[in-house]
Amino acid sequence: MLTIGLIREGKIPADNRVALTPAQCKWIHKTTPHVKVILQTSASRCFSDKEYGAAGVEVTEDLSSCDILFGIKEVPSEQLIPGKTYLFFSHTKKAQVHNQKLMHAMVEKKITLIDYECLTHEDGQRIIGFGFFAGIVGAHNGMMAYGKRTGAFSLGRVGDVRDYRQLIHTYFGLKLPKIKIAVTGSGRVAHGVLEIMNLLGINEVEPFDFLHKTYEYPVYVDLKGRDLYERKDDGTYNRDNFHEHPEEYKCSFSPFVKQTDILLNGVYWDKTIPPLFSLDDFRNPGFRIATIADITNDTGGSIPINIGDSTIADPVYGVDKITLQRTAPYLSSSVDVMAVGNLPNELPRDASRYFGEQLIKFVLEDLVKGGSPVLERATILKKGALTEEYRYLKEYAGF
Repeated sequence: MLTIGLIREGKIPADNRVALTPAQCKWIHKTTPHVKVILQTSASRCFSDKEYGAAGVEVTEDLSSCDILFGIKEVPSEQLIPGKTYLFFSHTKKAQVHNQKLMHAMVEKKITLIDYECLTHEDGQRIIGFGFFAGIVGAHNGMMAYGKRTGAFSLGRVGDVRDYRQLIHTYFGLKLPKIKIAVTGSGRVAHGVLEIMNLLGINEVEPFDFLHKTYEYPVYVDLKGRDLYERKDDGTYNRDNFHEHPEEYKCSFSPFVKQTDILLNGVYWDKTIPPLFSLDDFRNPGFRIATIADITNDTGGSIPINIGDSTIADPVYGVDKITLQRTAPYLSSSVDVMAVGNLPNELPRDASRYFGEQLIKFVLEDLVKGGSPVLERATILKKGALTEEYRYLKEYAGF
């Protein structure tokens, strides 16, 4: 019998998502009788203890009997159970300084860490994540912020609806002005953004037309890697080459800042990848973008005026065009930035259901079998020791 425990989220502010929903736990118990899922009690989870109990899931405080523990966000060091196997987003693979204490604690407690972010197919494509619903909520928030800035239309908060289906109903009859929207990226985040563009009835146009034509209705352009970056030497683009040698590329987004009203950013970014625009571009009078939803949300990253996180409660801030200082939103002297790091928490039940489906489809069987190449690639620590693929973290981990 393999016993899986769903831990209570301990990071502050509390995350209300969960790796498996009550219905998914019930399905696992029915179809995989040698797997048992138990739940650590929580008052803040998007599905209540009562809902899990009704689905036949044991609800308890003590998870010491579990073989594998599923979380979502980083587990506070003091809450780690020594010797256990954990799956969660640890945010340690890039040697993130703010999680070094957590890494040291996992080493000391001989934890086996399988990081969701590192679960990939052979070609490097990520298997699991909340990106699609980050894109959904981020695009909605970006549109909402532009509506508030201009007064041209009104959208409510995502958190005011029960689920995604109800959110869709809020779009019925909404009339948008003639605006131009740039969508960046090609992964799950971008797919979520495009879902909202289609639900809002916004027409897609080609990059050239976006730059050179005017429209009497709202339009968006979908800019993928080859539209955004080109090699410095010959102007070409190759995805694999770009990810291996991003320093050899320059960004070609600059013309779009003069033709875009709303930027919905879902592009992958790393510290060696150039930003979408420069601070000189931003200060230029021709910079037209009024609202930026930085959904991938890297402070000082692909959006250089992302100067820190906003929150679900207060998602939008302004950045002054001259001083680059944070201001109140919706000022004529500033550009609005939405930079929330936990967007899927606004649709937690839908996001959890989506996440759990991927977990069951691509990961659960491998866990039951006791291993696979997919799990090996995602295992950062094995009983407190760095695995071969992550030996580059030796100094960070304190070895």
